[in-house]
Amino acid sequence: MKVFEKIADLQNALFDDRKQGRSVGLVPTMGALHEGHASLVRRSVKENDVTVVSVFVNPTQFNDKNDLKNYPRDLKADCRLLEECKADYVLAPSVEEMYPTPDTRQFEYPPVSTVMEGAHRPGHFNGVCQVVSRLFYIARPDRAYFGEKDWQQIAVVKAMVKHLGLGVEIVECPIVRDADGLARSSRNTLLSPDERAIAPRIYQALKDGVSYAKTHTVKETHDKVVADIDATEGLRTEYFAIVDGNTLQDITSWDDTPYVVGCITVYCGKTPIRLIDHIKFK
Repeated sequence: MKVFEKIADLQNALFDDRKQGRSVGLVPTMGALHEGHASLVRRSVKENDVTVVSVFVNPTQFNDKNDLKNYPRDLKADCRLLEECKADYVLAPSVEEMYPTPDTRQFEYPPVSTVMEGAHRPGHFNGVCQVVSRLFYIARPDRAYFGEKDWQQIAVVKAMVKHLGLGVEIVECPIVRDADGLARSSRNTLLSPDERAIAPRIYQALKDGVSYAKTHTVKETHDKVVADIDATEGLRTEYFAIVDGNTLQDITSWDDTPYVVGCITVYCGKTPIRLIDHIKFK
């Protein structure tokens, strides 16, 4: 496995691979890698001749400076995991390398980019599109792999790929959860033992909500999930949206669409740590 800090060095390596007809898979990450990331890398290795993993904490997608400052970073540990997963190349650039000049491009894909995370984190998806599009131009992958935990992000990236005509296949990979149901996330490493102990109640409330929904309205289900989470000291719901899985717009009746998803963001602990999750109702 080769680790590159310079974009041009990675591009030179990939140029040689493409001359030999090798397919390229890309796994964009912000580091602090865990089993969820590993599952994406292993799938890319299985489906492509060459797998590139980017490790870059992208400043343009953070609307909270403290969140950016506190985001976990451990490149050595990341590289050990990636080597075990048989990744070929790692791109770990500096901010100056990734953005030699300020990226002033604006991306907006309503309605998928303006609701939920888009509404609560202004500028977040614009930053995601800036860095992901740049990575696509750099690596020119045949396929790019994203975890379904960031479910709304996948919808935004797909809209961007279509808009820019990039021709990259976006591969969605299932959420990896711990045994107690908590979705694997780099942010989990920031949880104290007490916070980690209560965090799985988020997914439990979502699962209970799916059962509850069989005999109750959308609003009743929404209110129950929020009440169940907020009843736990140390947990506070920022939003819970029950939406059409295609348009990401709120629904008012279970008959509004055959594809219903519940998306939630919860603050955990005193710091607090912001955790996201989702569940499919049907």
